[in-house]
Amino acid sequence: METALLISNGLLWCAVLALVAMVIALARQVGVLFERVAPMGALVTDSGPKVGEAAPAMALRTIDSQAVQLPGAAGTNTLLFFLSPTCPVCKKLLPVLKSMQKAESGWLRMVLASDGDQPEHQAFRQEYGLTGFPYVLSAQLGMAYRVARLPYAVLIDASGNVSAKGLINSREQLESLLTAQELGVASVQEFLYAPASGEHAHAHGHAHGHTH
Repeated sequence: METALLISNGLLWCAVLALVAMVIALARQVGVLFERVAPMGALVTDSGPKVGEAAPAMALRTIDSQAVQLPGAAGTNTLLFFLSPTCPVCKKLLPVLKSMQKAESGWLRMVLASDGDQPEHQAFRQEYGLTGFPYVLSAQLGMAYRVARLPYAVLIDASGNVSAKGLINSREQLESLLTAQELGVASVQEFLYAPASGEHAHAHGHAHGHTH
């Protein structure tokens, strides 16, 4: 009887140890999966002004003949969103832009940018209810930022420097530009995948107090 009890306890402990090993292995797999599905930030390109450099100074006019200065006045953060009336992804993101403009209006100025035929853009602006945005047509602006694909966005900080930029295909990628500025990094990918270092210890000191 005593021998059977010892054997039973031994088997039970073996089962417990096997279960612990399985839990540890599962935890590792979950960590790997998290890295693979971590939020993808805007696809940063190497062309145009680099993150941290001064944004090109330009005096522009909207399609309503209103003056737009880039970068803005001291203390003004500006999100440039390059789009086109013929870009399906741009149209998909328009509700996101409207929502973001409403949520971030206390600290962020949003400017739509494109080039081409003004009547076409006027019609596009009216059809999609974009009259609340400054809307600029300027081939020079697109060339200054080396915009080759759309939609593309550039975030200019309150000091007039490019703080984040990249190709945008989703709400998450657009919001990642704001997150990158809060974290004080060039992109969300840099923050997620770079080795931990002291430079991230004070990242939240760059935050502007907005929420997403």
